[in-house]
Amino acid sequence: MAIDLVAHGLAIFSGMARGVDTAAHRGAIAAKGKTVAVFGTGVDVLYPKENTRLAEQILALGGALISEFPLGTFAAPQNFPIRNRIISGMLIGVLVVEAAEYSGTRITARCALEQNRDVFAVPGNVTNKNSWGPNTLIKQGAKLTATWEDIWEELPENIRLALTPVRPDESKDEGTASLFPVDNPLSPHERRIFALLKADEATHIDEIVDRLEPELSSSEIFAALFELELAGKVRQLPGKNFVKTF
Repeated sequence: MAIDLVAHGLAIFSGMARGVDTAAHRGAIAAKGKTVAVFGTGVDVLYPKENTRLAEQILALGGALISEFPLGTFAAPQNFPIRNRIISGMLIGVLVVEAAEYSGTRITARCALEQNRDVFAVPGNVTNKNSWGPNTLIKQGAKLTATWEDIWEELPENIRLALTPVRPDESKDEGTASLFPVDNPLSPHERRIFALLKADEATHIDEIVDRLEPELSSSEIFAALFELELAGKVRQLPGKNFVKTF
């Protein structure tokens, strides 16, 4: 979903935490767009450490790493709920994908409501504890979100008109009305991912990364999935699940 939103000119703000935050930043990077990470530490203290390369990629694409905490501030648990109000306050809207009953994401959603920001939520299985947050928010009036279009349609018209898609292929003149000719061959990365996916069974993004990361980096996987979606060969379902379309 982050890939599609960035491809339509939006920037992604998150906290660079493990899981959904990291996936959101990676999606923005795969789409060659801007993303901003708001730290619960000093900007010189990367947390988690495994996201060091991700932080470098964010900066390389013109994004930013920001924090209200002084340099050298370590990863104290109480700092992260504090920084969440900054994330929500800088945004047009907040998308909640997963959130347990007592989680930082729940705090972010509450801050967003207090700051008069739109709140979007991806519904989940009621037996999954991490679906408690989005399901509860939907019951309370958050916008049920299945695809990126659900967010796009809620944006004010003047914002939609001002945003310009940043898909690089749109500027190329191939002398045909179609951006994706039927004989356009897949790249090696796209072929590897396409072979992994099924038409009758969804595959979660985490499984794709786990199975391919020894061969492909996460950013290469996201970029290839993005191209396959644009070509209409792969469809993204709610919850970051992917299926072949043909």
